[in-house]
Amino acid sequence: MTHRSDRILDVRALARVEGEGAMHVRVRGDSVEDVRLDIYEPPRFFEAFLRGRRYTEPPDITARICGICPVAYQMSACAAIEDACGVPVDGPIADLRRLLYCGEWIESHTLHIYLLHAPDFLGYPSALELAKDRRGIVERGLALKKAGNEIMELIGGRAIHPINVRLGGFYRAPVKEDLAALGRTLRVALDQALDTVQWVAGFDFPDFHHDHELLALVAPGTYAIERGDVATTGGPTFPPRQFEDHVIEEQVPHSTALHARLAGRGRYLVGPAARYTLNRQWLSPLARQAADAAGLGDECRNPYRSILVRAVEVVYAVDEALRLIEEYEPPDRPALEVPPRAGVGFGATEAPRGALFHRYGVDADGLITSARIVPPTSQNQASIEDDLRRFVGARLDLDDKRLTAQCEQAIRNYDPCISCSTHFLDLTVDRE
Repeated sequence: MTHRSDRILDVRALARVEGEGAMHVRVRGDSVEDVRLDIYEPPRFFEAFLRGRRYTEPPDITARICGICPVAYQMSACAAIEDACGVPVDGPIADLRRLLYCGEWIESHTLHIYLLHAPDFLGYPSALELAKDRRGIVERGLALKKAGNEIMELIGGRAIHPINVRLGGFYRAPVKEDLAALGRTLRVALDQALDTVQWVAGFDFPDFHHDHELLALVAPGTYAIERGDVATTGGPTFPPRQFEDHVIEEQVPHSTALHARLAGRGRYLVGPAARYTLNRQWLSPLARQAADAAGLGDECRNPYRSILVRAVEVVYAVDEALRLIEEYEPPDRPALEVPPRAGVGFGATEAPRGALFHRYGVDADGLITSARIVPPTSQNQASIEDDLRRFVGARLDLDDKRLTAQCEQAIRNYDPCISCSTHFLDLTVDRE
C-alpha cells in the first residue's frame, strides 16, 4: 500500500477483458493526478496488410482481427467495398446478414454477461468460482451462448472467423428446413434470455453516471445492427461516408491504440448503452417490455447498468432472429456480383461493443489502395479514462486493494476488446 497522500494504483494485466492492457492511477492528496488505460498490446498493422490485396479479400482478412466479433469486421468491410463498387445489397441476402449478426450479438453479449462481468456483481473472482456455487446459472449462460454459435455455424460456416461470407452475400444460402431447426433452438433461448434480464436486473448497481456524448448508428424503423447513419446525442446525424469529417483519431504516448474524439466536441462513447439510448424506440415489443420491467428508462448513462442493456439486446437479437427465420425465403442467388470499380467506399455497422467504421480505396484493377478501420474500443478509451478519474476521486476513502479491484470492474463495464483496438500507425521512415 502506498502512502495515503501519494497513492499509485497499478494493474499490470487487466483480467476478464479481451487482449492485453493495464491500468495506472496516481493520486496525490485529494487529487487524482493521472489516469491511464495502458494498451500495450503490439500494433497489428491490418490496414497496411490490406493495401495491395484484392478487393475481395478484406472480409476474410479483417475477420481475423477478432475471434469474438469477426462478423462485425466482415459486415463493415463488405459494406464499404460494395459502396466503393456501387453495388447495394438488400432483400433476402441483407436479411441473412442481419441474422448472422444476431448470432454474434447473442454469443458475444452472453460471454460478457455470464463469464466476464457478472462475477464482479456477485462477489466472485471468476465464472469458475461462480459455477461452483451456482452451476445452473452458468449453464444457462453457456446454453444461450451456444444458441448464438449455432446461428454463426449455420449461416457463417463456423462459429469463429466465419468462412461463408463474401462480397455481395454468401457462398451458400441455407434452405428453409435448416432454419426451421435453428428456430426450435432459439425459442428455448428466448426464455433463457428473458430470465437473464430478470437475473441481471437484481444486481446492485453503484450510483455513478457520466455526461459523455453518445454515438451509435440509427436506422429508423429497426434497431440498427448491420446498417444505418451515424447519430450522436449532441450533434448532427450523418452518413458513414462523413464519419472522418466528424471523428478525429490521435495517438497518445501510453497506448498502441488511437484515441478518438468528436471534432470540436471531445470525447464520446459507443456501445450498447449508446445504441439503446439512440434506438430504444426500435426495440421489438418483447425486448422493450423486458427493458421496462428491468427498470431501464429512455437512456442509460450509468456504465454499470450496461450489463443490463446487453441482456436486453440479447432478448432483442433472439427475437429478431426468430422473426427473420419465420419470414425467410432463400435468395435466387446466394450473392450478387460485385465487379471492381475505382473509388472509395465507406461502411459502418454495430459490433457488439459499438460502432465499427471501415473505409477502403479500390483501383480499377480491384486492388486495395488504402484502408482505415476505427474499432469501438479505441473510440471509448478517453471516456473510460475520464470515468475512472471521477470514479476514483469519489472513493478515496477506500484502501488501495479494494479501490483497485473496483477500478478493474469499472473498466469491464465497457467490455473492452483491446486486441481489436491496436491496429494503428502511419509509419514513416526517413532514410538518408
